[in-house]
Amino acid sequence: MLRRISRDQARLGMYIHAFDGPWLRHPFWLPRFLLSSPDDLTILLESDVVTLVIDENRGVGLTLPEPAPSRATPHPADTSQHRAAPAPASVALVAKRPADRPCTTAEERERAARVMNRSRRVIKSAFESTRLGKAIRSEDVVPVVEEISASVARNPQALIGMTRLKSKDEYTYVHSVAVCALMVNFARHLDLSPAEVHELGVAGLLHDVGKMAVPDLVLNKPSTLTDEEFAIVRTHPQQGHRLLQAGTGIPETALDVCLHHHERIDGTGYPFKLQGDEISLAAKMGAICDVYDALTSDRSYKKAWAPDEAIIRMRGWQGHFDPDLLFKFMQSISVFPFGMLVRLRSNRLGIVLENGRRASRPRVRAFFSTRDRTILPLEDVVIDDNFASDQILSEEDPIAWGFADWTVTAEQVLAGATALLNRKITEQAA
Repeated sequence: MLRRISRDQARLGMYIHAFDGPWLRHPFWLPRFLLSSPDDLTILLESDVVTLVIDENRGVGLTLPEPAPSRATPHPADTSQHRAAPAPASVALVAKRPADRPCTTAEERERAARVMNRSRRVIKSAFESTRLGKAIRSEDVVPVVEEISASVARNPQALIGMTRLKSKDEYTYVHSVAVCALMVNFARHLDLSPAEVHELGVAGLLHDVGKMAVPDLVLNKPSTLTDEEFAIVRTHPQQGHRLLQAGTGIPETALDVCLHHHERIDGTGYPFKLQGDEISLAAKMGAICDVYDALTSDRSYKKAWAPDEAIIRMRGWQGHFDPDLLFKFMQSISVFPFGMLVRLRSNRLGIVLENGRRASRPRVRAFFSTRDRTILPLEDVVIDDNFASDQILSEEDPIAWGFADWTVTAEQVLAGATALLNRKITEQAA
């Protein structure tokens, strides 16, 4: 249901359907979005917007204060004078939906640690029970997925960053929690339905249960596996599928991801060498999240790679992942490879800059107008999660924009040599 509200009635969790008045009056690039960032809320409350329209079917509705009790005929036992006044809408919303209130990484870090530790213990118990012949039950894992989803909704960086810290003995369990968080975050970014987000979270949590059928000496071996040992490890998707089939209430999506998360787009994966559209969206997402977390974690046989290094490697493995889906994954975690030519929401092209420090926001050097096809003054843009900031929309082909010698052009942009770049573009146009 659509409802018109005043600017001061806006609250986190509302879905903004439209702003009343001229487009230039509001400070956001998008006319419709979920108001999930505290920064966006502050910008809206301080803006010139007078009224806006919210969609109560896609977000929280307007919380109206309850009418005050009549003072004419108070009940003898009425103690309302000693009770606090009804909370305003903003307070009522926070009290009603604390799990969905976005917050900073620092605010979420302590809660994320508790979520990770509880989730690790539950998944370890569930996985190890399969070695004793016990079936996995959905009611055992659903609370874990709900806790992880709530943490991701508040701040995805906190939990996802924390899961990179894995001990050798508990790698599989924490990896499962990490892939669950990545899948939930990815699904939310793709704007999938709440039911789909939940099922993909369950799939991420259970995707590696088949490793319980692999001997620990093989699973945790610090040196290179022999061909025979690797053949054993490659059975874990089918072993896991068998275990999940014996469970109760396990969604089909979890069975699919468990069985197919090692398939590759070019047909070189396992166990069935599926390719292209033969692999479901869920399994393609599972493959990306599984590999990304593995690459960014310390393993018994290798040190963790930095997130941007992992993305560079994954992008370079032609045929492994769906390239469009991999780019959307980059958007979901805000990690992009250095040197990538990207299109910004502000109708500019830019080059992704190197991240100065771990976990910092991505930066892009904007240099070209997509409307006028002209060189612009260089501007370094920080890509943030709020809708008032610029955003990376797509990866672009340099040739399509007339950059025949992209290597040289990129070097000039990164070096700040706009004069040389302007002269080169003029010569090409002539």
